[in-house]
Amino acid sequence: MNAKNKTLAGALVLVVLSCGTAMAAGDAHVDSGVLLKDFLYRLLNFSIVVAILVYFLKKPIGNALSGRRDDIEKALAEAKKVKEEAEAKFAEYDKKLNQATQEIAAISASIRKEAEMEKQKIIENAREQAVKIEQDAEKAAALEVAKARLSLQQEAVQLAVGVAEDLLKKNFTKDDDSRLIDEYMQKVGELH
Repeated sequence: MNAKNKTLAGALVLVVLSCGTAMAAGDAHVDSGVLLKDFLYRLLNFSIVVAILVYFLKKPIGNALSGRRDDIEKALAEAKKVKEEAEAKFAEYDKKLNQATQEIAAISASIRKEAEMEKQKIIENAREQAVKIEQDAEKAAALEVAKARLSLQQEAVQLAVGVAEDLLKKNFTKDDDSRLIDEYMQKVGELH
């Protein structure tokens, strides 16, 4: 509403109100015709004020109410859009969460499978190592037994040689020595 219309509306309201006041301040003597007349003037005055207010305020109030309605409609549309976006985001996140859960389950199963395979490899390797250690121990034991036998044989031979030497020294005489040399010479002569 522009300034000219506001000024005109204000002046008109003042005129109507002053007319009503002048009529009411008239004669102090009251009769039924005057009361009816006063009531009609007041009714007319009220109607004019209402008409002026409606005329001048209808558009601004309508615009304000229309603007308010538009704002509410926009707010509702925006709220609906935000709600739809939120629901879409929720659906997207829910889908991602389900995918992540499935991926975690797959990774967990893969890790378990790899761990089981690694466990089997470790067990197989340990068995192979145990067999190898057992074979090495058997070889080492056989070698030690062979060494011990050889050592015992050598010791037995040394003892036998020692005993034989002692026996020969005790029982071998000079005659036996001469006889053995002669026999040896005869055998060497036959070979040539």
